[in-house]
Amino acid sequence: MTKRRSRGDGGLHWDEARQRWIASVTVGYTPAGKRIVKKASGKTKTAAKDKLKQIIRDYEDGLLVTATGYTVANAVQNWLEFGLSGRDLATVDKCTILASKHIIPALGARKLVDLTADDVDRWLADKAKELSTRTLRELRSILVRAVSRAQARDKVKRNVVLLCEIPKGKEGRPSKSLTLDQAEAVLKASEGSALHAYIVLSLLLGVRTEELRALTWSHVNLDETPPVIMVWHSVREGGDTKTRKSRRTLAMPKRCAEALKLHRERQEVAKKAAGDRWQDNDLVFASKVGTELDSHNVRRSFRAVLKKAGLNAQEWTPREMRHSFVSMLSDSGMPIEAISRLVGHRNTSVTETVYRKQLRPALLEGAEAMDRIFRDL
Repeated sequence: MTKRRSRGDGGLHWDEARQRWIASVTVGYTPAGKRIVKKASGKTKTAAKDKLKQIIRDYEDGLLVTATGYTVANAVQNWLEFGLSGRDLATVDKCTILASKHIIPALGARKLVDLTADDVDRWLADKAKELSTRTLRELRSILVRAVSRAQARDKVKRNVVLLCEIPKGKEGRPSKSLTLDQAEAVLKASEGSALHAYIVLSLLLGVRTEELRALTWSHVNLDETPPVIMVWHSVREGGDTKTRKSRRTLAMPKRCAEALKLHRERQEVAKKAAGDRWQDNDLVFASKVGTELDSHNVRRSFRAVLKKAGLNAQEWTPREMRHSFVSMLSDSGMPIEAISRLVGHRNTSVTETVYRKQLRPALLEGAEAMDRIFRDL
């Protein structure tokens, strides 16, 4: 008589129909109390027994994967649905678009347990032919987080995406800045438009577009000397600024104060015209009924101003007014430490990295100083 296997050692039996040895072991129970059975098979009893031992070892080590049919698409969709809680809506939309366009079509059908580092390397290398390095970094980040979430829920043993490096992609669209003459042309062209004060503050204070869209009149003081604005909020999730250092109070040039006074007068006229439709949110820059502007509203109005200024509207974005602010201050000789504080960066290294094309090379300063010192020679 065959000796009965000990409890917890699983079972082995011959399947006549499949002509294979079948190994099985109970690895847990569902919330409803139903047993979860993990099975494996082999052509020989020894092969099946070895697979059974591996299942038991993984179970004891807490590495057992029970969802063999779980795909990369399942993992990514689960992360998009539950892993982005509290994130800004724009961030959720961006991640959803990137995942739907680049990850799921290429890797989605692959079983997560079968996904290898080689699969991810090949996928990234293929995407590097058409996407920028920054986009590749974002794609890898989405996949890393999706697989990590699946790993924490026992869908896969390890995260192979962490083993993969980000290849160099195509050169992205370089940020640029307006020259002083171009900036003056844009300021002139914006006069009389609803976006005039917005453009003046962007170019003369370097405030982020998402910070201006959230600016309220309670954070503007035109009666102080000099007038100030408190950049304490943005349209990001939760209303916080991008970083803690981004929360700052800025003294305004006269041109900004004058533009805001004129803007407030125009807004009072708009309130009366809207009547009961006006929603009083205390916003400095609002729609015709007082609601918050979105990025599309700003971009569309900004392009109209650029066209009037004689510039190619398709070549510029509102955020490049901030780059222009940095460029003009740098050209005027302002130290990078001061520029970094004005734009709300954590430190100068962030300013140097993001705005490296807008900053004057520091090594020129010595030559310029010597030219001034020995100008009579």
